[in-house]
Amino acid sequence: MTQKKMTKVARTVALLLCYFVSLACYSQAIEGTSYYLPKTAMKFTLTVEKTQYEPGQFAGYAQRYMKQDDVQLEASTTYRIVDTRMHNIAMPDTAKHFTLSLDKRYTISTVERTDNGQLLAINAEPKRVTEPAPFVPARKPRALNPRDFMNEDMLTAGSTAKMAQLIAQEIYDIRDSRNQLQRGQAEFMPADGQQLRIMMDGLNTQERALRQVFEGTTVKDTTEVTLVFVPTENVDRQLFFRFSRHFGLVDNDDLSGVPYYITVYTDAKATDDGEAQKKEKKDKDDIGLVVNTPQKVRATLYCENKVVDSYEFNAGQFGGTESLSGALFGKKLTTQIVLNPITGGIETIKEKSLE
Repeated sequence: MTQKKMTKVARTVALLLCYFVSLACYSQAIEGTSYYLPKTAMKFTLTVEKTQYEPGQFAGYAQRYMKQDDVQLEASTTYRIVDTRMHNIAMPDTAKHFTLSLDKRYTISTVERTDNGQLLAINAEPKRVTEPAPFVPARKPRALNPRDFMNEDMLTAGSTAKMAQLIAQEIYDIRDSRNQLQRGQAEFMPADGQQLRIMMDGLNTQERALRQVFEGTTVKDTTEVTLVFVPTENVDRQLFFRFSRHFGLVDNDDLSGVPYYITVYTDAKATDDGEAQKKEKKDKDDIGLVVNTPQKVRATLYCENKVVDSYEFNAGQFGGTESLSGALFGKKLTTQIVLNPITGGIETIKEKSLE
């Protein structure tokens, strides 16, 4: 055989080998469906209020003309947590990765999974998880411009002290006019209650705008911050996060933040389910169908030494797993199984006749 023919034969053999290998891989892929069981995580939602203060143009004259001693002269930004909520979410547990056999001997028509491969149901519609309503910030009120409420004398005053004095006098005149309206002693009284409310609202708005030049402005923004904690063992006052009044959420090693701790306790220990499955006696109808047997978990969130809130829930990573026999999916009688999407435990299991 010539060198050219030998090369051609070798190339043909190589192509045939690749073809049969690809067929074998494809055949293996369609024989089963791989999936994960979940581990249960705690998703915390912190509602954080950010307060920004800007001192007024004449903050230094607040004590002299308005008799206010508590006016802040420096700009500041502060943060505070106004609400803390927790709900459970599921994450694929990479230690619990299995392959469900789709052998024709078993009546498995549908296998429902999440996008990330978590098993939800077999021969049934999965249970839907209701997510908390998304955060929608409130609409901010329109900012007032004090200059829109100043008269010509104020705007053309020769010095800042004179301008501050005129504005203060205007504020006192507004208050006097409001008092006269309330007592019914104003020179021009409104015709009815609605007109009175309109006049009072106008005076209140004017005073509020002019007071800004002394008291400054405060703007508040509310946002949501989410943090996820995945319990895997009992922990006692483990540092979860730190929160600073001046910087908001900070790194755990930033001592400017107040520490928040979390304690997790359960009666069961997390198990190495992969090894446990290998040690179990092989069932002739083993189709690789495994579910969690979740355990109750108790958790507490602390701010320093003060309890913020306590929680109880079932976690899929505690307790263990259970293997279900393929005999559940016979030719005359099959089974519909729905798993809890958060814990991976059995939610419902129903027999269904095929006759």
